[in-house]
Amino acid sequence: MDATRRDLILQRWNVLQHELMPELGRDCGALTPKLEKLVHILDWVRIEEWTQSWLGIGRKPHERGALANAFVAKAVLNLATTRGIIERLSMDRALKRLCGFPMWKAIPDEATFSRAFAQFTQARLPERVHEALVKSYLGEQLIGHISRDGTAIEAREKAAKKVAVEAPKDEGAKARRGRPRKEEAPPVKLNKIRRQRAQSLPAMLQELPKTCDRGTKCNAQGYKNSWTGYKLHIDTADCGVPVSALLTSASVHDSQTAVPLATMTAARVTNLYDLMDAAYCSVELQEHSRSLGHVPLIDHNPRGGAKDQFEPADAERYKERNQAERTNGRLKDEFGGRSVRVRGPDKVMTHLMFGMLVLTPDQLMRLLM
Repeated sequence: MDATRRDLILQRWNVLQHELMPELGRDCGALTPKLEKLVHILDWVRIEEWTQSWLGIGRKPHERGALANAFVAKAVLNLATTRGIIERLSMDRALKRLCGFPMWKAIPDEATFSRAFAQFTQARLPERVHEALVKSYLGEQLIGHISRDGTAIEAREKAAKKVAVEAPKDEGAKARRGRPRKEEAPPVKLNKIRRQRAQSLPAMLQELPKTCDRGTKCNAQGYKNSWTGYKLHIDTADCGVPVSALLTSASVHDSQTAVPLATMTAARVTNLYDLMDAAYCSVELQEHSRSLGHVPLIDHNPRGGAKDQFEPADAERYKERNQAERTNGRLKDEFGGRSVRVRGPDKVMTHLMFGMLVLTPDQLMRLLM
């Protein structure tokens, strides 16, 4: 981050810390450390500027900017349910004022919050704000390493039943057993990663399964963990800031999301190295990384053979991949990643992106302060 922008951010932080905080303390009482963090994050995010205002037709709805700020506060306070943030707003005058609700009116009911959340989901509000935030603060910077990883997201849903897809049959000819004749062309097995490299980003995202199902993943100790829900795939910069993310079914292999994630990240920041674990070990992914002008550092998957080791310098660089694990842990432990109470992939993604939207400025403030 250049010196000019850094000075502006520090100046804004000083104004909030030494002018706004004392005034809020006089009006609403002393602020807790969580509420002080909320003040700074709302100033960074400014999500109310992305909400649609009332156009003067029909009954005036509740202010969507205040409701969006309330969902940001829900992630900052790590509250599990919408009912929890409503109760907190009803009791905490400082929180109510920070979110922008009129002090003389009652807090909207749970149904109003639910309708607003559905509108934010349809508009992809937290995803668009997060993308703009990353481009604004990291778009002109040179990022050394991007660490790519997927993490389990448990949901309170039933796993969708798997439907067997049958190949189309030709009624006029019977299928012949055995291998094809010499003059017959062998069946072509399509490689999904190779096909993704020729597709546009919307086409790639459209093909990825997103329904709730069962997933299994090996942890750092080599043991398999199973869960019902989804899988969140995140690209994290070496400064600990999540750059891009997408949600898939829990059963989707990590390697199937590498190309769309790399495409999303390349449109937001410029990086030099792509760090991935053995789940992404693929010749096609290495070629795709090089085609973007990056250096791929992918842990080798021996698949029953001898394991190839990194060169000493590459092995040191690969240690930066622990940023991905830290991002996954902070999202789950601090910003609501473990308390998914909504259903459906779109709403689950919105809930997680509100947490990601809080994690991004929080990590940037850690770097600056």
